[in-house]
Amino acid sequence: MTITQAEENYLKAIFKISEKSDKPALTNAISAVMQTTAASVTDMLKRLAEKDLISYEKYKGVQLTEEGNRLATALIRKHRLWEVFLTEKLGFAWDEVHELAEQLEHVQGNDLVGRLDAFLGHPKFDPHGDPIPDADGRWAYRKQSPLATLQAGDHGVVTGVEDHSSAFLQYLDQLGLGLGAGIELIERFPYDQSVRIRTSDNREMVLSEKVSQNLYIKTG
Repeated sequence: MTITQAEENYLKAIFKISEKSDKPALTNAISAVMQTTAASVTDMLKRLAEKDLISYEKYKGVQLTEEGNRLATALIRKHRLWEVFLTEKLGFAWDEVHELAEQLEHVQGNDLVGRLDAFLGHPKFDPHGDPIPDADGRWAYRKQSPLATLQAGDHGVVTGVEDHSSAFLQYLDQLGLGLGAGIELIERFPYDQSVRIRTSDNREMVLSEKVSQNLYIKTG
């Protein structure tokens, strides 16, 4: 069975939507992610259903079949391994690699992916802190929470981001809040839910609620 790049992108979008909500992906949500019309989404869903890659009922949402889930997981695995390669081996910044990995993820060849994984030392997480599934589709998870959920006095380390946009990643770079940065939440301001934090190098700063919701912290 031949799968086009467009079909792969839809499978990945459905996977990520369902992963966040643990519910079937709705057409409008897929349309927003793919930045296309609902009519175009519906046409693609019919094609994917004909290939038994999704279960689709109009108005009830979409779920990946076992094969659809396998393909989506493999695609995400390739994408995140390429992101690691681009940052660790070619020196790209974490805000530069997404678009490049979007292109490289469609390169076919299981042997290539396996060698890439081995060359990189079988990384468990990508440069943004997202887990990388192994060759059998197993995911490495760690306990982490949005900064917005921490309480005053909590300590932790930045382990990931929810927002992968270049603008957000560049903003974190300006603040010196990349992965591995140590922080302590000093106080939360009730007025707008912004937070004051102290970093491990003894800098204090105030972060907006939006930033604190998009920054994952491992405590303990």
